[in-house]
Amino acid sequence: MVGTIVNSIAIIVGGTIGTLLKVGIPDRFKNIVMQGVALSVMIIGISNGLQFSNLMVVIISLVIGGIVGEALNIEEHLNKLGDVLQKKLSKDKSSTISKGFVTASLVYCIGAMAIIGALKDGLSGDHSILFAKSVLDGISSIIFASTFGIGVAFSAVSVFLYQGSISLGASFLQGLLTKTVINDMTAVGGILIFAISLNMLEIKNIKVGNLLPAIFIPIFYQFLLNIIKRF
Repeated sequence: MVGTIVNSIAIIVGGTIGTLLKVGIPDRFKNIVMQGVALSVMIIGISNGLQFSNLMVVIISLVIGGIVGEALNIEEHLNKLGDVLQKKLSKDKSSTISKGFVTASLVYCIGAMAIIGALKDGLSGDHSILFAKSVLDGISSIIFASTFGIGVAFSAVSVFLYQGSISLGASFLQGLLTKTVINDMTAVGGILIFAISLNMLEIKNIKVGNLLPAIFIPIFYQFLLNIIKRF
């Protein structure tokens, strides 16, 4: 959990600094910076998305995960939580606090570093990946918050709960987390990160939150394989 705690603190610090800087940055600079960040997120998504071991598992994961996420309406719950923060922190209806919270939460939780780092943190106490992620998230949160505002800092709560849960549950999943499974989870996460970049560039509005369960479908697939092999 140490890596997750450091990661969360880095996002809070970076988000706070970015919010303070937001006041003095002209909109045209904020727009071009955000476009640059979105393109960078796109490249990260593409590179991770190509790391699959079994493309069919990735496709099935996205389909099943999408159905589960849509049934649970995860995206709407995230947006509602963001709206609550926005109402508490700003009376301006045009405020981007909610959008900042949701976007940053998805970006920081979906990536391969979040999953693999949290697993290593829980299984072996190796915090190195999450420490490296903390540096990256801290820097990017400054950029995000300079455009979206303080909502980005609150995404630290999402990161803490998400990565913390993975770290705590890692020991129970150890037998299922083969290299193939991790590769397919990484690929699914990469595709979702790519989808986030499309949302950021306002090319297409994709309900990325409703696709989140897809990341964990490869684990269930491996679990079923293990049961079949026993018979």
